[in-house]
Amino acid sequence: MKRRQFIQAAGLGVAGAAIAAPAIAQSSPEIKWRMPASWPKSLDTIYGGVETMCKTVSDMTDGKFQIQPFAAGEIVPGLAIVDAVQNGTVEIGHTASYYYFGKDPTFGFGTSVPFGPNARINQGWWTQGGGDTVLNEFYKKYNIRGILAGNTGCQMGGWFRKEINSVDDLKGVKMRIGGWAGKVLQKLGAVPQQIAGGDIYPALEKGTIDAAEWIGPYDDEKLGFYKVAPHYYAPGWWEGGSMLFAFVNLDKWNALPKHYQAVLEAAGHVANTSMMAKYDAVNPQALRRLIAGGTKLHVFSPAIMDASYKATMELHAEVSKENESFKKVNESMMAFTKNTYQWFRLAENTYDQFMMRAMSA
Repeated sequence: MKRRQFIQAAGLGVAGAAIAAPAIAQSSPEIKWRMPASWPKSLDTIYGGVETMCKTVSDMTDGKFQIQPFAAGEIVPGLAIVDAVQNGTVEIGHTASYYYFGKDPTFGFGTSVPFGPNARINQGWWTQGGGDTVLNEFYKKYNIRGILAGNTGCQMGGWFRKEINSVDDLKGVKMRIGGWAGKVLQKLGAVPQQIAGGDIYPALEKGTIDAAEWIGPYDDEKLGFYKVAPHYYAPGWWEGGSMLFAFVNLDKWNALPKHYQAVLEAAGHVANTSMMAKYDAVNPQALRRLIAGGTKLHVFSPAIMDASYKATMELHAEVSKENESFKKVNESMMAFTKNTYQWFRLAENTYDQFMMRAMSA
């Protein structure tokens, strides 16, 4: 009897396995998406984040969920990612949210607004301070969902043909600058131009623009700005810690199995962490090479910084009166930023200042 019971039990186990296998397969369907980006392949750190995210998704699903990355212009123009995702031309795209501030200035938040939080505080606000909630509530209007998928850290202030010593020196300067920051510089007399990364150098070389900002030494060196604009300024007060996003078509997102949604979120965090780490590793060496090659390094004067901050606060107050989404996100971000900087001022900044002095001795 025991032998027969064992055989029957074993038979049921085999049958159970046969029944369970299709159920497991159905819960992990084979899915193939396309992911255009706003970046050329030559920018291996920022575009590398796109590749990292796609590879991580595949690795975490044993190849069942595959996302193919595309550089700017291959299937979608670099500044048209949101449109392509929104209308379902592609399922997902990697970009900077502020490129689309023309649709609504609220798009400036997330990636970066002038005098916004640094990298750590920005992603802290996104993950712990309600940023994810308030921004994805806004993104729903455009049939997209935002996933954190990169960060450049604090950026540089750009390349200029001539020195900028005062606020008056900004007047009339035609500058390639992304997103909402252009509105601030416009208040100071500059003429902002929004140009995709791969098109900046030709415009600077031909004199169509007088200045340009991109990211930092490593990427700027690759794009060759130093060849035609020798004056390099810091800091990029409009991008204190720029988050990059994978925007997903909301219908496609909602149709994904829950664990695939979790995989996408996790892969975005992998891309975010690896991108920040690489920029921290490669920017110092690139800056040394640029200076050795003749680049003239400058820091924006206190007067320029103060005027830029004042213009930013005025602009945000003006827009908040007219745009409820902008006001809601701005208040959320600024409250978290102010609170966290009070802590940073005590611990992080005190430690960093000491270490900078000690390591420069």
